[in-house]
Amino acid sequence: MNTSWSDINCPWCYIGKARFERALAGFAHRGEVEVVHRSFELDPRSPHQARPVVPLIAAKYGIGLEQAEAAEQRIADNARAEGLAYVRAGRDAANSFDMHRMLHFAAEHGRQAALLDLLYRANFAEEASAFAPGRLVELAVEAGLDGERAARVLADREAYAEAVREDEATASAMGATGVPFFVFDRRLGVSGAQPAETFTAALEQAWESRTVLTLVGGDGAGENGGEAGNGGEGCGPEGCAVPRR
Repeated sequence: MNTSWSDINCPWCYIGKARFERALAGFAHRGEVEVVHRSFELDPRSPHQARPVVPLIAAKYGIGLEQAEAAEQRIADNARAEGLAYVRAGRDAANSFDMHRMLHFAAEHGRQAALLDLLYRANFAEEASAFAPGRLVELAVEAGLDGERAARVLADREAYAEAVREDEATASAMGATGVPFFVFDRRLGVSGAQPAETFTAALEQAWESRTVLTLVGGDGAGENGGEAGNGGEGCGPEGCAVPRR
């Protein structure tokens, strides 16, 4: 089983997922690998009202808007190199807790993977905000979920909230310092949006061995910060740092 922790706000999670899936597609035992998404918020204190990403980057790191734009452009270039659509201008960010709750609801109905892909598409590849009122329910319906039930989940602030918190606590207990964070067969850890070749090696090692959890790659922290995190942590060339509790 492969378990991955990520946040919808994290562009490197979007990219890392594509790189992992490219490795998985070429893995000889692909049909025997179960992939499970787990929740992690880059900034649990982030407001629910969406805010433009570029000014957030500039304010957080004390840089000019042009530098922040350049940082966002580098992420866009990496995404497009993986064949991913990426809309740079006007992208925003907001609290992702409700998205994670909805992903747990979707998991119960076998639609988690479909909803996760749609959330990434909405946040990184579409002009309209993924955080607009009513958008999350629309995406849930597009993923094959019942709209009325999805709306009830969204309205109940405690629905699946504990499941999200448990995912986050588990990641912290396992030593995750950044997202995306992948764990293969509960034994081998890969941190960050590593190249597909790294994921291939991890898949093969996890299949062939029974070793203690080993961290592969960097800690996910880096220089450009993205749209979330706190205390100087953020999104870099390999991933997005999670906040220290």
